[in-house]
Amino acid sequence: MITRESALKILNENIKGESLLRHSITVEAVMRHFAKLFGADEEEWGVIGLLHDVDFEKYPEQHCHKTREILTPYGVPDNIIRAIESHGYKLVNDVKPETDAEKVLYTIDELTGLISAVAILRPSKSIFDLETKSVKKKWKQKSFAANVNREVIAEGAEMLGKPLDYIIEQTIEGMKTVADEIGLRGNIESAAV
Repeated sequence: MITRESALKILNENIKGESLLRHSITVEAVMRHFAKLFGADEEEWGVIGLLHDVDFEKYPEQHCHKTREILTPYGVPDNIIRAIESHGYKLVNDVKPETDAEKVLYTIDELTGLISAVAILRPSKSIFDLETKSVKKKWKQKSFAANVNREVIAEGAEMLGKPLDYIIEQTIEGMKTVADEIGLRGNIESAAV
């Protein structure tokens, strides 16, 4: 097993862009939240989330194809590498998500981007007063956050056998745990983490 500390070191050696680092922290937090819900290993799921885009900055055209090459020398276990590769299913590869961790990553990676975009537009600019219905409203506007692949999110929810509303609600809850780090506390002063 690889620790969060080691994963952060790997992340910072391979990613320099602030928005991609923030996205990695976001996905890590949501993965940890879902690990709790599934009664799974929070550390392992968190590392998967933290490192899921490790190859994206250097190799955007080969995303998920360079993951193994980058992570193997660090001694990252194969199950973690495979889980990371699986979030590119049908987009850049044919590594189908099979484990719960893989299915959650596949589902929430794009969703965190949509939720962030919705939260930033709110008067409060906060994740703390964001409701599922607001995300669903923007979901229907295809021009809003047009780069978010809604089909992947819907397919992932189906793979998990969970309603989309539940996935959105729990993704928001996971993101709240890192609101300060990802710039989504907004101007809600009394919000508790």
